[in-house]
Amino acid sequence: MKSPYAELLPPLCREFGIDMEYWDIWGHRHEVGESSLLAILGSFGLDTRTPERLTESVKSRQKRLQEHPLDPVAVLSVSDHRPAVPLRAAAGSHLSVALYWEDGWAERREHVVVEGETTLPLPKPLRAGYHDLEVVVQPPWGGEVRANQRIIVAPDRAWMPDPLRHGGRGAGLAVSLYGVRSARNWGAGDFTDLEALTEWVAESLGAGFVALNPLHALHNRQPYNTSPYLPVSIFQRNYLYLDVERVEDFGKCAAAQLLVAGEWFQKEVRALRESEFVEYERVADLKRGVLLLLFRRFLREEWRHDTARARAFRKWAGSQGDLLDRFAAYCALDEVMHARNRDVWIWPDWPEEYREPESKAVHEFVHKHYRRILFHKYVQWQIDLQLERVQRRAVELGMPVGLYHDLALATDRCGADLWAHRPFYVNGCRVGSPPDDFAPEGQDWAFPPPNAEAHRENGYRLFVETIRRNARHGGALRIDHVMRFFRLFWIPDGTTAAQGTYVNEHWQDLLRILALESVRGRFLVVGEDLGTVPPKLREAMEHFGMLSYKLFYFEKNGDGSPKPCREYARGALVSSTTHDLPTLAGFWASRDIEARRAAGILSNDGLYERQKEERREEKRKMIRALQRDGFLKPDYPLEAADWPELTGELHNAVIGYLVETPSALMLLNQEDLTKEVDQQNLPGTTWQYPNWRRKMRYRVEELRGNGQVADFARMFRAWLERTGRVNG
Repeated sequence: MKSPYAELLPPLCREFGIDMEYWDIWGHRHEVGESSLLAILGSFGLDTRTPERLTESVKSRQKRLQEHPLDPVAVLSVSDHRPAVPLRAAAGSHLSVALYWEDGWAERREHVVVEGETTLPLPKPLRAGYHDLEVVVQPPWGGEVRANQRIIVAPDRAWMPDPLRHGGRGAGLAVSLYGVRSARNWGAGDFTDLEALTEWVAESLGAGFVALNPLHALHNRQPYNTSPYLPVSIFQRNYLYLDVERVEDFGKCAAAQLLVAGEWFQKEVRALRESEFVEYERVADLKRGVLLLLFRRFLREEWRHDTARARAFRKWAGSQGDLLDRFAAYCALDEVMHARNRDVWIWPDWPEEYREPESKAVHEFVHKHYRRILFHKYVQWQIDLQLERVQRRAVELGMPVGLYHDLALATDRCGADLWAHRPFYVNGCRVGSPPDDFAPEGQDWAFPPPNAEAHRENGYRLFVETIRRNARHGGALRIDHVMRFFRLFWIPDGTTAAQGTYVNEHWQDLLRILALESVRGRFLVVGEDLGTVPPKLREAMEHFGMLSYKLFYFEKNGDGSPKPCREYARGALVSSTTHDLPTLAGFWASRDIEARRAAGILSNDGLYERQKEERREEKRKMIRALQRDGFLKPDYPLEAADWPELTGELHNAVIGYLVETPSALMLLNQEDLTKEVDQQNLPGTTWQYPNWRRKMRYRVEELRGNGQVADFARMFRAWLERTGRVNG
């Protein structure tokens, strides 16, 4: 029997970008169930309870749209020879049009709508930037309607440093900042460590950038709130990375100096510094305690007397706007609510009157606790100052990129962003991925999708801030799961991942805005496009001048062997591995397979043995490919595939293979430079594995002096010099 929704669903799914079918990694077609389609349409605000209610809600929505002559936003190309925006006005209507350019200049004109006209021409040439269009429509039957539209004009390509734009190639080192060891930090890597590391990368390795894990703000609670890819906020950064002793107020605060010099404090710092793994909560507690003393000193000596520093802070905090205001309010509320009830850890468990940022109770809280809120703003200011100093030092060293930042896909559904900006996230669905080799039942990532309509109504302002704030003080931005700009896999609440489907985004708008911010901020863009992605994604990335992401483990021929290194794409970043995959030495020792077995992921002995045998075959193919491309001698023993250790000759060969690729950028993980065996994250685990806690084998101070590190550094630099990737 034909469903009563059968005629309604296809046009609605097209309008909202919902795929009614999709193809999985094995080439199987999946037809999406009607209940899933209706649930997703319901998350857009349509009433899907009956076909009649759905029809009425669609009509109401269309009527609302027709009442507005202009869409809320239009994103155009600066090279458009006939710029125009969609217009909804009756034939014979008189229009008064004003275009307010970003610099404050205005252009005005009169216009009459002729029959069949559905667009409004714009002045030529367009100027890149964020502008405002205002239209007053006087229809033939009288009266008038006012409409405003944000006009975003973007360049056609993202920014690229001159050496890369003119055919050069660069290289960098990837580090997990939290895991950087030094003789002076408090148990987790900080911005002073990063500055020293950046100097070593530039001067000893001759590389042009340092790639970082996402620096987003976290709750710093183990084991569930330490992933840099599931932050409490993507707009703010983690104070764990502050060098507290380098904050200007520290040198002027006797109480803080006395505390830090105390026997108990120094004993704790030494223990954290020597601990095998990063102890997030203990490090964060130490830093927060001292930062509170510094803040009180700042209030007493600077804020009260309106010094130049106090005015600089006010100016900076004011420039951060509502994003910082709400984040600081969230942090203060989180502290107070947990202090009142130790069982309350997340904002959905707060008293109801505090769950809405615009509520009367929240406004009263902000007024009452303004010093506590100001503290969190002060901390973010210090983070900004220290990170700016590191990037400035990288530029002084002649690095064409400097710091390479990473933007996470997700934000914690119980974090600050969902509390502060809930309308910009869809209610009733989660993001995940369809069934594949890695997860035969699909994956449920348990965070909500972005609300595309809310972002458009907002003129993409929040999206712009997402890019701008994460690229700040850097020369590159990696977009985790860049397919988000094209489509995401939505899973309706109450269903499994296998019952979800793809929902498409306004990808051209998003990529144009990304290109505009890239040019203005002078940072290049790398899109993580691993896995199954539609061909149009990579075509679009190439069109907009964004680098693709290529991994040594994944770039293969049809027979499963590594592809010839000279066949890698020019418009790409090639890397040895990622945080979710084994290191080179770990791959050779099958350390990742053993870790999955120890964590209980590989409980089936047959599966374990099969993966071990598959790994041996992969290593044999790798040896043959390195021989084929001239990085290993023809007589190099194939039996090395059975050896548990990555030899120096193999290590040198793999790095040479990666460096020799034509790809614009080459990225080597720090663990792969120093032949470490353990990866940072084991997907599918939390407490079973020390995710996001592993420290570097060597301290920053040892990088220049340690003989083995020096050998690794000389080997890497020699390859960079041989291939022209060396910086300077």
